[in-house]
Amino acid sequence: MTNTNALEADVEDLWQRREDGLTASDATHAHLATLDAFLDALEAGEVRAAESSGGEWTANEWVKRGILLNFALRRSRQRTYGDVGYNDVLPLRDTADLARRGTRNTPDGTVIRRGAYLGDDAIMMSPSFVNVGAYVGDRTLVDSCDTVGSCAQVGDDVKLGANTLLGGVLEPVESAPVVVEDDVSLGAGCRVTSGFVVGEGSVVGENTLLTPRIPVYDLVEEEVVYGHLPPERRAFTRYVESSVADHDLFDGGGAYKPAVVATHVEEETLEATEREGALRE
Repeated sequence: MTNTNALEADVEDLWQRREDGLTASDATHAHLATLDAFLDALEAGEVRAAESSGGEWTANEWVKRGILLNFALRRSRQRTYGDVGYNDVLPLRDTADLARRGTRNTPDGTVIRRGAYLGDDAIMMSPSFVNVGAYVGDRTLVDSCDTVGSCAQVGDDVKLGANTLLGGVLEPVESAPVVVEDDVSLGAGCRVTSGFVVGEGSVVGENTLLTPRIPVYDLVEEEVVYGHLPPERRAFTRYVESSVADHDLFDGGGAYKPAVVATHVEEETLEATEREGALRE
């Protein structure tokens, strides 16, 4: 087990040194050893880029600083992924631990960057990508053409439909990343960006865009909310009239903007997700 308090102190000290002018050219073996220990702790799930307390998600600023330090204090060099060469400051994650924990990543294009966590009995279908600092919970499915961005936090028993994007939020360090809580199902083609939080047990329809700039019309509580989808909701995209509808450019026609409508999760929807879970067992 990592002594997280000592690791945090080491990262904060290194951050201050970088603020004082430390560069990749000056980084010593000891500095890089601290960064390696930090990445190991991320991959073990011992530290996370964000945590929930009292129902509110907040960023662990020191963790995001540790990730940024890996880019600031390491040199980019040529690496290989199968037969493909690439250049980066970080290698890909060692996946030797996945098999003994029941986690699968299919061949030909499942890319897990160093510093990413995958839980037990999770599945990554190819092609898909999990970036540094991301956390993917137990029994979660990352489907084909999915991207889990830097620091995104994905709970247990989540289904990310094919071609889903969870945006990365690395800077500023105080900003909470994208969060998908436990037991969520995101339909194919969904986009979740800019620190949006998808509440536990929700089912989101295909091609829905969830971002703090788009209003969520919650028909359950009869209110409009921004930046999060409340728990146990069924959400889908609708279009509402825009204030630019009266502009001369739209003479003779209307102008509409996207919105998200949230209702109760229907029993048949829950049964469908339960059936899919049974197929995966």
